[in-house]
Amino acid sequence: MTRAALSLPQLLSAVALVGALGFAPVFAAAATFQISSPAFADGDMLPVTFAFEGIGSDNTPCGGSGQSPPLSWTGAPDGTNSFAVTAFDPDGLNGLGVVHWVLYGIPASVSALPQGAGTPSAQMYVSGIQQFGTRGFRGFCPPKGQSLHHYLLTVYALDLAPDALKPGLTRADLLTALGGHVLRASSIVGRFGR
Repeated sequence: MTRAALSLPQLLSAVALVGALGFAPVFAAAATFQISSPAFADGDMLPVTFAFEGIGSDNTPCGGSGQSPPLSWTGAPDGTNSFAVTAFDPDGLNGLGVVHWVLYGIPASVSALPQGAGTPSAQMYVSGIQQFGTRGFRGFCPPKGQSLHHYLLTVYALDLAPDALKPGLTRADLLTALGGHVLRASSIVGRFGR
């Protein structure tokens, strides 16, 4: 049995029916939750200030100040009680990935993080453990000469209360704990190389 394609009028009628049944806001929320940064556009190069302030794994200076990028988000879905943020380099460790930041317990009333919010001295919200075994943001620092790395910054809209999760979770622990509690997630990618 073959299935006939919908004509444009039939498709518009179906969309109108979905709206009449009350499903349109769900579609709108899914389409509008979005993360951005005033410091870089999605897919652009990251400013060097977000690089690690110390020496990299190749024993050369990374050249940055180790500040976390400023982030903002809009269009959180109904039922959002808190947010979580992660920064992950899927190209790091030869494709195994490197976790640079784990932050959660961000109240639903918050829609932005200023530059440097991830530094341990800032102590904003609940800090998890990144790849290097410490809390707070760890600046980017791929080995010199490697192709550009892609840094994925993700914000998760959650139905969890801000104090629902204990401090010190790794990214893997966090993602496990978020099972069934993520209403929406949105990511932005910044590229960086040395």
